[in-house]
Amino acid sequence: MPATPCAERLLRASLFGILLAVPSHAADPWSHVQPITVVMVDDRFEPDHLTFQQGQAYELRLENHGKDMHEFTAPAFLKAATIKDKHLLASGGTDIVVQSGKSVRISLIAPAKGHYDLTCADHDWDGMVGSITVN
Repeated sequence: MPATPCAERLLRASLFGILLAVPSHAADPWSHVQPITVVMVDDRFEPDHLTFQQGQAYELRLENHGKDMHEFTAPAFLKAATIKDKHLLASGGTDIVVQSGKSVRISLIAPAKGHYDLTCADHDWDGMVGSITVN
């Protein structure tokens, strides 16, 4: 049985109201990525303290200007963060290896608020340590 013109208008109005209530596109967390650069030098991070905002997307740029291979070892931070490029993680997802003279870029969304340890797994004994704060 065909719908009456009044019923059609009511149906269209209802559907239009539903469509207005649904956002035209879901917020993409990767659309506003903030860059953070860390330079690795024998045997320190520059800077050695990083600050992130919970839920914010970042492109973490790790540049190794040293003569040795270095690691960005932050197990709790990397395991808790949402990592877009998981294939760049090493040691079961606990660190990022950067060869001498190379750089690595990894996209991530900062995890829950807190303080996280940062070390170079191969050079922490020589003072290559730092910290991460998520506000």
